[in-house]
Amino acid sequence: MNGATDWARSRGSVAANRTRIGAVKRLLALLLGGLGLRALLRRRSPAALGPSPADDLRAKLDETRVEPPAAPEPKPEPPADRRADVHARARAAMDELKGD
Repeated sequence: MNGATDWARSRGSVAANRTRIGAVKRLLALLLGGLGLRALLRRRSPAALGPSPADDLRAKLDETRVEPPAAPEPKPEPPADRRADVHARARAAMDELKGD
């Protein structure tokens, strides 16, 4: 009997489990190695996507930064003339509302 019970023999030997564990470890190592190799290869050869969207946006931004020629600034009206114009427009708007 070698110190083993009948129950232990019916389940299989302890050594049989070790061979299964070894096979699983080898399979796991193979899978992880393949994933690592794939990650390494992807990192080394970046895909050529063409022009970067950031470059397009920078070009558009440069186009908008081009300032158009400055128009001459209009001569400001004196405050009295502006005030009179505002009052005239307000009277016209009130007359229009009264006329309806």
